[in-house]
Amino acid sequence: MQIPIQNVYFLLCYAWNKLEERDIVNVNEIDSTELIDLFAKVLSNSCSRLLKQGLDRYYVEHEDVIMGIKGKFNFSATIKQNVLPLSKTVCIYDEFDYNILHNQILKTTIGKLLRTKNLDSSLKDELHKIYLKLPPISEIVIRKSIFNQIRLHRNNYHYDFILKVCQIVNEHLFIDESKGNYKFMDFTREEKAMARLFEAFVRNFYKVETDFSVSSDSIKWQFKSDNTEDLEMLPTMLTDITLQKGNQKIILDTKYYKEAFQTRYDKQKINSNNLYQLFSYLKNQETNSELTLNCQGILLYPSIQNDFVHSFKYENHRIRIMSINLNQDWQKIRTDLLKIVA
Repeated sequence: MQIPIQNVYFLLCYAWNKLEERDIVNVNEIDSTELIDLFAKVLSNSCSRLLKQGLDRYYVEHEDVIMGIKGKFNFSATIKQNVLPLSKTVCIYDEFDYNILHNQILKTTIGKLLRTKNLDSSLKDELHKIYLKLPPISEIVIRKSIFNQIRLHRNNYHYDFILKVCQIVNEHLFIDESKGNYKFMDFTREEKAMARLFEAFVRNFYKVETDFSVSSDSIKWQFKSDNTEDLEMLPTMLTDITLQKGNQKIILDTKYYKEAFQTRYDKQKINSNNLYQLFSYLKNQETNSELTLNCQGILLYPSIQNDFVHSFKYENHRIRIMSINLNQDWQKIRTDLLKIVA
């Protein structure tokens, strides 16, 4: 499923809850269909903005041989290196420095992109100019765990979006051992990654764009047993998205497959596992309240063509199996998503 890169950008902005960043890049001006070009443009524009307002700096501890004494005198290292006859000492001192973790990630990511195969040449030029403007900052080995070490606060929270872009770029850049350059693996072709993104996008979209209370709810099985251990064996039921407002409740389950339907005997059928799951949610969340007895259920699939809506009713529950077309203008996507819960 090839979603236009312009719409992938909007999905990410909603999923990351970074709607204020949508204007960093005018995605409609990007002619490329390659996702790596989109991320390169975002980094280029974001870094230009960071350089104008000033990169973040911290006090960083240094240990050097210096003339005289500065900071904390390291006696043992001074004796060991025999620098006293030269009127020098080994000292440990703090300096206000740009060479801190989030700047190191930023510079390293730009450096990798400059060595990435098939990146648009004009974008490489943009990134190269930015790379040369960066102050002395070390490039580092980037592992997934390193992003958990970053500590953002009110004064440097503007780094959050650009670091998320760096993380997604680094997770999908792979070295070509034979040529020494990088290749970007387009994650939109990975169902599991896109399933997580699609769910987060839909959840945050309804949080931002509607007045529904949006949550992911745990539902208890309405099974009875004399044995507590038997009940503890039951699997957890956790909805993707539960929308609630006044006397209206909707359980919305997002699904991301290349093919939304199963084909049996040359006929398309709704995926039975998905339907059973939604049905279990609806039945087990029932109490004696009108809200739960009239709860709606929606299975929502992304599509790029051949949209569909199939509607059913079970007792008072309205059930819809439907798609949202992600291969259309963003404003149309927004309108269609709002119509679903109207």
